[in-house]
Amino acid sequence: MAQLQPMSHEREFESFTARLNSLVTHSWLGKRFKLAERNTTFTTELRAGTATFLTMAYILAVNATIIADSGGTCSVSDCIPLCSDPKTPLAQCPTHLITRPDNSCKFPPVNPGYAACVDRTRRDLIVATVASSLIGCTIMGVLANLPLALAPGMGANAYFAYSVVGFHGSGSIPYKTALTAIFLEGLIFLLISAVGFRAKLAKLVPKPVRVSSSAGIGLFLAFIGLQTNEGIGLYFKKVVDVHVIESTAGALSFDNMRKGAFWEALLTFLYVDILDTTGTLYSMARFAGFLDINGDFEGQYFAFMADASSIVVGSLLGTSPVTTFIESSTGIREGGRTGLTALTVAGYFFLAFFLTPLLASIPAWAVGPPLILVGVMMVRCVVEIDWEDMREAVPAFVTILLMPLTYSIAYGLIGGIGTYVVLHAWDWGDDLVRKFFFMGSFKDMSNVNTNLNANVINDHQQQHDKGIQDHITI
Repeated sequence: MAQLQPMSHEREFESFTARLNSLVTHSWLGKRFKLAERNTTFTTELRAGTATFLTMAYILAVNATIIADSGGTCSVSDCIPLCSDPKTPLAQCPTHLITRPDNSCKFPPVNPGYAACVDRTRRDLIVATVASSLIGCTIMGVLANLPLALAPGMGANAYFAYSVVGFHGSGSIPYKTALTAIFLEGLIFLLISAVGFRAKLAKLVPKPVRVSSSAGIGLFLAFIGLQTNEGIGLYFKKVVDVHVIESTAGALSFDNMRKGAFWEALLTFLYVDILDTTGTLYSMARFAGFLDINGDFEGQYFAFMADASSIVVGSLLGTSPVTTFIESSTGIREGGRTGLTALTVAGYFFLAFFLTPLLASIPAWAVGPPLILVGVMMVRCVVEIDWEDMREAVPAFVTILLMPLTYSIAYGLIGGIGTYVVLHAWDWGDDLVRKFFFMGSFKDMSNVNTNLNANVINDHQQQHDKGIQDHITI
C-alpha cells in the first residue's frame, strides 16, 4: 500500500496536467499562441520558459556589475574629503591634513563617496536589466509568438563599459554620451528592421570575420572574467525590496557627439547588433524547425522589431544593447515552441524586481566564472572557419586575437575586415580587369566580326539579286 500511494498521487497529477493542457489548448489563449498547431502544451511552455530563465539568470548580476565598472553617472563631485591621517576622523582632522578630492579619487584606492555612488548605480542597473529584459521578452512573446528570450547582450556590455566609457569613466566618451550612441543606434537598427534590410546587411560582412567575431568576443569576456578577484563574501542586509532607479534612467546626453569615438562606438554597436542578434534569431529558428525553404520563419518581422525596440528601451533605462539570448536553445530543447515560453521568462524577470538587494549582494568575484563559461560557449564557432585557406584563416585569427588584446571589439572588426580586404584585393582587381577590359575587347571584336559578316552577306545578296535581274532581262 505504501508503494501504491505515490503511484496514485503521480497519476492524479498527470491527469490534472492533461486536463489543464486540454483546457488551455482549446481556450482563446491556446488558439492565440497556436499551441495545437505547433504541437506543444501549456505546461511544456512553462517548463521551457523556466529552463531558459535559469540558464540566463546570471545576466541580472553580471550585466549590472560590468556596466557599473564604467562608473555610470558618478563623478568627482561624489567623492568626499578625507583626512590624510587615517586614524583621525574627518570632523577632528586639521585643515592642512584634509585632502580635497580630484580625478584620482575614482581609481584605486577608490574614494568611499565614489564607491557608494557606484554601488547605488549598480542597483539601478539591476533594475534596468530586469525592466529591459522583461519588456523585450514580452514583445517577443506577444507579437512574434516565438520562444526566444531577450536581455542585455554579453560582449556589447563589456565593450560599453571597458572600451567606450572606460573603467570609472577613463574612456573616450562619458557614460551619458555612450547611452546616446546606443539610443541612436537602436533607432537606426529599428529602421533597418522595419524596411527589411537587416538580413541583407549582415551578409555583407565577410564570413570569416562574421564567424570569428563571436569567438573574439568570447575571449574578450573570458579575459575580463579572469581579472575579477576582489575577494570573497556575501552580506545580505535585506533580501526582498523594490528599488527605484535613481540615476541611470533617461541619462542621455547629446554632448560630445562630434567626437570620432562617439561614431565609432555607434557603428560598432550597430554592427554587433546586426550580426549577433540576426544570427542568433536565425540559429534559434533553425533549431526549433521554424525555417521554411526560403530561409524565413513565422513571426520574423515582429522578432526583428522586438529586439530593435528593446535596444531603444534599454538605452533609456541606462543599460547596454538588448539582444536575443542563445540560452533560448535550452527552452527550445525542452519543447518550447510559442511565445508562452518568452512570457514565462518575462514573468520570472518580473519576480526579480523584488530581489534587487539579493542580486546586489553578489560580489564581483562571483561574476568571473559565468563570464568564462559564456566565453567557452562563444568560442565553439571557430569550427566553422576554413583553416586550410589562409585567406579565410588569417582574417579570422586577426579578429579573434585583437579583441581581447586591444580591449576593443571595434579594433578586432577593423583588423579582420582590413586583413580580408588586403588578402582578396588582388583577386578582386583581377576579376575587375577581366570583366571590364577583356570582356569589352571581346565584345568589340565580336561587333566587328558581326559587321563584316553582315557586309559579306549583303554583297552576296546584291550579286545574287543582280544575276536574277540580268537573267530576267535576257
